[in-house]
Amino acid sequence: MTASGPIRSVVIVGGGTAGWMAAAAMAKLVRAGVSVTLVESDAIGTVGVGEATIPPIRNFNALLGIDEADFLARTAGSIKLGIEFVDWTREGHRYAHPFGEFGFDLDGVKFHHYWRKLHESGAAGWIEDYNFCAVAMRAGKYLPPVADPNSVLSRLAYAYHFDASLYAAYLREYAEARGVVRREGRVVDVALRGEDGFIESVKLENSGNIEGDLFLDCSGFRGLLIQQALGTGFESWAHWLQCDRAVAVPSASAGEEVTPFTRSTARAAGWQWRIPLQHRVGNGYVYCSNDISDEDARATLLANLDGEPLRDPFVIRFEAGRSKLVWNRNCVALGLASGFLEPLESTSIHLIQTGISKLLALFPDRGFSPVERNEYNRLSITQLEQVRDFIIFHYHANQRRTGDLWRRVREMEVPDTLARKVALFAEGGRFFRYEDELFAESSWIAVMLGQGVMPRRWDRLVDAIDPAEVKDRLDRIRAAFARAAEAMPRHHEWLAKHCPSTVPAPMPQVTAGA
Repeated sequence: MTASGPIRSVVIVGGGTAGWMAAAAMAKLVRAGVSVTLVESDAIGTVGVGEATIPPIRNFNALLGIDEADFLARTAGSIKLGIEFVDWTREGHRYAHPFGEFGFDLDGVKFHHYWRKLHESGAAGWIEDYNFCAVAMRAGKYLPPVADPNSVLSRLAYAYHFDASLYAAYLREYAEARGVVRREGRVVDVALRGEDGFIESVKLENSGNIEGDLFLDCSGFRGLLIQQALGTGFESWAHWLQCDRAVAVPSASAGEEVTPFTRSTARAAGWQWRIPLQHRVGNGYVYCSNDISDEDARATLLANLDGEPLRDPFVIRFEAGRSKLVWNRNCVALGLASGFLEPLESTSIHLIQTGISKLLALFPDRGFSPVERNEYNRLSITQLEQVRDFIIFHYHANQRRTGDLWRRVREMEVPDTLARKVALFAEGGRFFRYEDELFAESSWIAVMLGQGVMPRRWDRLVDAIDPAEVKDRLDRIRAAFARAAEAMPRHHEWLAKHCPSTVPAPMPQVTAGA
């Protein structure tokens, strides 16, 4: 049996974003006498394409005490106010999933119910006119939010775009300065204890064994510990999320404009991302290999870049799904080792963050009580399934006329958890969050309306208020947001003034004939 007493050593297998986020957070344990060792090999590459985030990343950086301007400058970062979806609902259509809330609730009734009634009569514009982030996105403007609730700027919510490899390097510097030890080397064996199957140590190719009490698997798709050593098993979601490959390439920036949003453009066999950084643009095409070849996907991506490609495109193969357990014995999987959900809503880095925060909240001793482990797994799996449903909805609620993929996902049966949520909103604009669900009501409203799901009716409490009064309120909100956005600086101007990139613009490294 495992000895009791506090954890004395944590071993993180794998670097990249997941490994160094974990190391930076675990550095706090060093002060309590816990040794933290991260093992990575320079010979093993990282996926490194996750460059867009959602607002909670700011909480993680704040927990570490990171200065925002320094972080943005050293990671060539930019501001993200939301995502623009192009051609998802149908060809020629676009909508925004902005951060932040829509309008203001009135007399205990959600804003979108008032909007729904007025929009039907033509007395209100589109829902995005009443979300300050959406208005600023369209204008290409940005200013930091303020705490004063009387200011329109208090309605602004934001996240970041950044170079994932630079972020990992930034966190490595942070972690090592606080006592985390990095060991270079490839893991060639994992030793398990005979009495309980717990991980005892990992063996490096040329530098011996590293023992530990708690092991964090940040080894990516390989799942070196959670799958290969412990045989935990994998639950596939490929029947719902049918894209199984991505081809990615950075490109040169086209002009000085840096848009404060991610763009997702539907293609015949999947979708293309565009993530603007200060020194380059991140691009990728997520696709189903049953519907398009790697060569044609590569050609499609290269034909739809803003600027010159900076390297040869590279293909990533994956399967949507999750590890059957995220915490097994004395091993916790983080990042791609715990499961994979395609980057449509920029959740990959957030799931690393929440995995770390749950681990710190349920941090075990060497007895490894199943009570803490089971709760961690329950919370982690619930969150993964909720994010899965949100992503599935984007595919399922489409009216596109081209592409076999889009026909299949439109006609498929979706999880009951998603079907209930959509039916409730479609009937009367109702929405409920469960188990600290990641995506708030405003996110679901943006995507459901954007994808063409309009509630059949609105809350009848809306009818108790004079329509002229409601229209006046909506008109004032719309005008206030428009005026405030007009007065803000251009996003690229704000970046240049407050946190200009210290990273040189990369030079093209494309092989001849590519």
